[in-house]
Amino acid sequence: MMKNFFDFGIAIMVLVILSPLFIICALIIKIYDGGPVFYSAQRVGKNGHLFRMLKFRTMVVNADKLGASSTTNHDVRITAPGKFMRKFKLDELPQFINVMKGEMSIVGPRPQVEWAVKLYSDEEKKILQLKPGITDFASIRFRNEGKILLGSADPDKLYMELIHPEKMKLSLQYLKERSFLTDLKIIFLTFSSIFKNHNDDSEKIK
Repeated sequence: MMKNFFDFGIAIMVLVILSPLFIICALIIKIYDGGPVFYSAQRVGKNGHLFRMLKFRTMVVNADKLGASSTTNHDVRITAPGKFMRKFKLDELPQFINVMKGEMSIVGPRPQVEWAVKLYSDEEKKILQLKPGITDFASIRFRNEGKILLGSADPDKLYMELIHPEKMKLSLQYLKERSFLTDLKIIFLTFSSIFKNHNDDSEKIK
């Protein structure tokens, strides 16, 4: 109950305070190519229920029909504004709408596509007891997932072989260790990882 109140309160606060940023992102996307502002993707939620996860669109229109579900940093489908938004995780902000609607939590295992969930082992299916989240241990560990998949001829296959098993372990770890303090720790580490990623890129430029 405490987690639900926390999620709803934070989601409302973020949507209100960052509304100017939402408007700026929406305008940039619309002006760039005239396409939809949001990308709505079907994902598997708590207890296996399907829902539409929202993101700011960072790829060309109908990108999901032009390539794999997993993307690399150099994916040609990513737009110029999209590269910037992905770098600072701005594309994830609309998911606070999903949190407000009760479909997601701020902290929890990242929502997966249906085909990937069908491959879960019996142990991994325990993760579906939880609401999917905007961030978790795996989001921090694989904050540069696009770099890991870079150069792969089949990003989806490489993702399932290299990244998926570790993400499942981290999600099961969260299932066992979940608490309000754990959530606060993950939120803090998420902001730290975004800041670190920015500093790493700045050092490369120098």
